[in-house]
Amino acid sequence: MPAFQSESTLLVRGSVLHFLADPGENDAADSYQYFDDGYLWVEAGIVQGCGHWSALEQVVPAEVRARAARHDHRGRLILPGFVDTHMHYAQAGVIGSFGRQLLDWLNHYTFPAEAAFADPAIARHTADFVVQQLLAHGTTTASVFGTVHPASVDAFMTAAQAHDMRVLCGKAMMDRHCPDNVRDTAASAERESQALIERWHRKGRLRYSITPRFAPTSTPEQLAVAGALYAAWPDLHVQSHLAENAKEVAWVKTLFPEQRDYLDVYARYGLIGPRTIYGHCIHLSAAERDVMVATGTAAAFCPTSNLFLGSGFFDYAGAVAAGVRVGLATDIGGGTSFSMIRTLAEAYKVSQVHGVPLSPLRGWYLATLGGANALYLDDFIGNFTPGKEADFVVLDLEATDELAFRISHATTLAERLFALTTLGDDRCVTATYVMGVRAY
Repeated sequence: MPAFQSESTLLVRGSVLHFLADPGENDAADSYQYFDDGYLWVEAGIVQGCGHWSALEQVVPAEVRARAARHDHRGRLILPGFVDTHMHYAQAGVIGSFGRQLLDWLNHYTFPAEAAFADPAIARHTADFVVQQLLAHGTTTASVFGTVHPASVDAFMTAAQAHDMRVLCGKAMMDRHCPDNVRDTAASAERESQALIERWHRKGRLRYSITPRFAPTSTPEQLAVAGALYAAWPDLHVQSHLAENAKEVAWVKTLFPEQRDYLDVYARYGLIGPRTIYGHCIHLSAAERDVMVATGTAAAFCPTSNLFLGSGFFDYAGAVAAGVRVGLATDIGGGTSFSMIRTLAEAYKVSQVHGVPLSPLRGWYLATLGGANALYLDDFIGNFTPGKEADFVVLDLEATDELAFRISHATTLAERLFALTTLGDDRCVTATYVMGVRAY
């Protein structure tokens, strides 16, 4: 990873796009700002404003312009950094493994891959690789699962902290229905999670997520520990899985027969509410969706994983219409790409199944401010309003011949964005900035 020098004052020129609200199905004009020849003004890693380049001299004081470093990205699109709301960094080595549905996938690929993270050197090597891949793909914030091994969290947090990234990570908690080499206990999960929280939570831009893998792999005692930790610390996050696979849902019912439904298991142990996010959420009942809305519990939309593992089709439009907070996620390694652009293309295809196609601008909202909102980080990141942290990505809309040819036939911003959605990938990422520092 190349090292870049920090510049206190930065003026970036290019085509600037950011969102103020969800554009909805019809790309509401007041939900975003777009400046075809625009500027982004950053001071000490914090956004001061953005607008038309032609207005720069009227808005930015002369002494600021004189001292500013200038980065010229004219002809390229500048967006807030992508927000990946659900991923398993330890599974980077099994992406694209053949042909299993969820429960088989766990036993054949996930658990063996994660067992290797008992070796801190493997954790460090993988964490460094994954952080480099995130930045190379334009992702500046992610909600990340570690393994049961505390060193897996130490490794990822260390790698992310080296680039001053705003990330969430937590030690997986699993004390049943898994091999011994990836199993902890309720007591060890409490002790190790507590130590990791003290070591990493709110250190710089890092935050800790309480991380029971999913209800079947935690005993009631361990889920109670997870809920107690979440309640005891300010600003802690929670991440897990919910209603990904039909067989999984049936299994949960046999394990927790006294609970009304899958979500009610998490509710019973205090694991729903602000700063909680659940991956997948495909096979939800109307009652579960209502509880998510009422409590502010968020869903991570994982289209490449859901298609790859045959799990089903998340109803994004229905969830958002009901009031659920939703973010986009790669779900590495069941997911098949680190690229949020490729993930967005699959999200569009899944939305077509439900008859409500994901609109061009709404998709890019989902990958940026929508993800920040789902993770309750929108006070810090997600757009370019003054005071936000200056994480952003620069995209080349002519990175490949086929994309450039298609763009040459596009006449509107929506057409260009949709072409980028369907034809783009990591080759479009020319630069990624974290707190105003070029990290890729």
